[in-house]
Amino acid sequence: MRIVFACLSLCTLSACGLSPMYAGGGSGAVAQSMAAIEVAPIEGRAGWLVRSALEERFGAAGMVSPQYRIDVRLDDQLEGLAVLRDDTISRERRTLRARYQLVDLATGEILLDATDGSDAGIDVVSSEYAVIAAEQTALQNLSQDLAQRMVTRIALALRRQGDAAQ
Repeated sequence: MRIVFACLSLCTLSACGLSPMYAGGGSGAVAQSMAAIEVAPIEGRAGWLVRSALEERFGAAGMVSPQYRIDVRLDDQLEGLAVLRDDTISRERRTLRARYQLVDLATGEILLDATDGSDAGIDVVSSEYAVIAAEQTALQNLSQDLAQRMVTRIALALRRQGDAAQ
């Protein structure tokens, strides 16, 4: 009886309409569309980090001629959170937000207009060097996290566009 139930469950699962995002691996439709994205220059150190992370992820399927461009504007904020009695800051929060648009180069149509962000807490200690190092490490980690969020959202948009075209 359990075997029959398991077989029926597998049959209904295959009919649910779910399919892998990156079906076909590097030669699949989504991966090829992602490889065809050109990342426009982004201002500042955070921009360089985010752009490098995006190019690394988009280029995973190989190089093809660009069909899309992603325009990104970043907002990098560093603010003090915990203030001690002597007016010194003991904790900071670094926030990295991105507003980005995926543009079809052939038509100029904006396929995706979105925002994403990430933040991290930083302990402020007596060593100024340690605080600067922590702030830079937080920026690197936030850049990687933000790039991954953007790539996921872009992949979903490209998949929807591919599904709509079919």
